[in-house]
Amino acid sequence: MLADLLRYAKRVTRRSQGDGPATPSNNYITPGGLQRLKDEHRFLLTRERPAVTEVVAWAASNGDRSENADYQYGKRRLRQIDGRIRFLTKRIESAEVVDPETPRAGEAATRAFFGATVRYANAAATERVVSIVGTDEVDLNRNHISWVSPLGRALMKSAAGDRVVLQAPGGTAYLTVLEVCYGRISVEPFREPPGAEASAKGLARGANQSDEV
Repeated sequence: MLADLLRYAKRVTRRSQGDGPATPSNNYITPGGLQRLKDEHRFLLTRERPAVTEVVAWAASNGDRSENADYQYGKRRLRQIDGRIRFLTKRIESAEVVDPETPRAGEAATRAFFGATVRYANAAATERVVSIVGTDEVDLNRNHISWVSPLGRALMKSAAGDRVVLQAPGGTAYLTVLEVCYGRISVEPFREPPGAEASAKGLARGANQSDEV
């Protein structure tokens, strides 16, 4: 459990500091992406932080804090949680929600903008489909790319039949846009991380209730 917590803490810290490209001034996000941020924020603020605070208070009552591993780890975990909460708060407050399902007309319906799903082919005629989303909802397993990524920028404002140039670290590629459409983009919902302190306490409470029955 401790190993799971440490992995989650490191992942949260990296995300709070920002992996990848610098965050643009406009924080565009889909409704599903914003909901995921809100769900994580709520979990950390109302469940995980109180649970870790309880552990820290218990550890502090056990004597010398300087040599108390539970206390030291708990304090470090609280700092990580607080940093993530601050990051999520800023992202939620600055969010500009763009719903891909909103009806569009004219070029807004036929050209690739934020929220578009684009099918394209490379020079070898290999086809790929990607959805253009916000920096907080990138998911390569679902082919969700950031609108400020090299590929996102290359596809932006393109329409079916256009040929675009992708300038990537690996070199230059020429892509042919085959289709641009808009519709619901399914975002992976927030899930309680394995080893979360709040989950451990929930299991303990459940076990205690079972013993009482």
